Amino acid sequence: MQCWPYNYYEQWRENNIDSALLHEVDPVPPERLLQLIWLHQRLRRDGLTTTDGRAIRILHPGFWNHESGPDFKNAMIQFGNEMPQVGAVEIDLSQALWRAHGHEGNPSYRQVVLHVVWSGAISDPQRPTLILKPLLDAPLKELATWFAGEGLPKPTAIAGQCAAPLRDLGVASLNELLKQAGQVRLHRKGTQLQARAREAGWEQTLWEFTFAALGYKHNSWPMRRLAELTPWALAGSAHAVVLEARLLGLGNLLLREPKAESESDYLRCLWDAWWRDADAASASILPRESWCMAGLRPANQPARRLALGAGWLSGGKLMTQLENWLLSPISNSELVPSLEDVLAIPSHEFWNYHWTLRSQRFAVAQPLLGSARTTDLAMNIFLPWLWIRAVTGHNASMRRVAEERYFSWPHGQDNSMLKLARQRMTGQTSSKVFKTAAAQQALLQITRDFCDHSNALCENCRFPDMVKSWQVQFSR
Repeated sequence: MQCWPYNYYEQWRENNIDSALLHEVDPVPPERLLQLIWLHQRLRRDGLTTTDGRAIRILHPGFWNHESGPDFKNAMIQFGNEMPQVGAVEIDLSQALWRAHGHEGNPSYRQVVLHVVWSGAISDPQRPTLILKPLLDAPLKELATWFAGEGLPKPTAIAGQCAAPLRDLGVASLNELLKQAGQVRLHRKGTQLQARAREAGWEQTLWEFTFAALGYKHNSWPMRRLAELTPWALAGSAHAVVLEARLLGLGNLLLREPKAESESDYLRCLWDAWWRDADAASASILPRESWCMAGLRPANQPARRLALGAGWLSGGKLMTQLENWLLSPISNSELVPSLEDVLAIPSHEFWNYHWTLRSQRFAVAQPLLGSARTTDLAMNIFLPWLWIRAVTGHNASMRRVAEERYFSWPHGQDNSMLKLARQRMTGQTSSKVFKTAAAQQALLQITRDFCDHSNALCENCRFPDMVKSWQVQFSR
């Protein structure tokens, strides 16, 4: 789906990146492609059933295991109305490979709670089995193209072989290269949102991806699962406190009913709202083990983020407000504060003064959403969502504005991955050249397309060749 003028970076990428994912999808996909599909849950997730007819919910796909043993560890799976199970997931092309690969009787595979296979007849499964082939949210070759840049190893922080040819590029040439790589990044994010919207609709997709982003790296899956339950949470009430109580209750974050006199009135208020729904919702409550609290900054506690989400849900206008924001004339200097105004909820008497439900009140109010997270949401969710809606609706003016804001957005918070990318590509960690958030996105895209497929010595990396050919192309 090419929705802008000719993009040299994207064309070179498609023609030159040697990806088995692109060449082996017909008739049988490589197992690594199936693993990537599972990792990113590129499935029609609504109404999943195992081969024996049981309903199944994927609460967390697990962590990709690159050593011996099952493909994914610590996945969280719920069968029907049973309590969720934590265990491993093994992915094979067919059920028969379970025995052929020697998994039967191997102690490493005793923790497998779900066998995921591509296709084929299932004869007397010894464990719950899920067939992937009819469940994809996009054609297989489209997914192979989407995942073509997914790599595994991470090079160490030394200058790469691309640093020298990149230094030879002029400022204008480098900026155009970054812009085209940023366009690819926008495209990838937009198509992922579009795939989910085909099944869940645009508004529900917005909630799911936004909540997942608020969960950060370690809690994105439980946050996304709670977003999938928002239709239930909204049933019969749109009051912010009720919505917050339901989200916290479903997330198993209320822990226990308050009893001590010293515990807050607000916690009691939440329990008064939740106990009426607790029994009816028992089958959907997440296990406490779904959450990773270790190392979290206080401001990033899931309960605070869910309070923010409840405020957006109770307003019921976030989708419309984002569309109106996109259509309003806004200068580049006002992009971040204008979006912060859209995302602002009424002052929260409790959460503006507490990190957790049982923490001490602090004197100075703290925002529920800062400018750094606003930028992350804009670049990773809101602008790609607005852009792909415009593309799908053939709204050229809306698409153009979304692109303009994407490429004009001021740079976001720096991180170790960006520093590594700059070290590899420029030989230094300075961020002076990369002044926009789109340039940061471009760095991440280049890293994924090229650096992740090489090693610290840049062996077999094609990016230096791409930069040299780009220099010739740009000078014409």
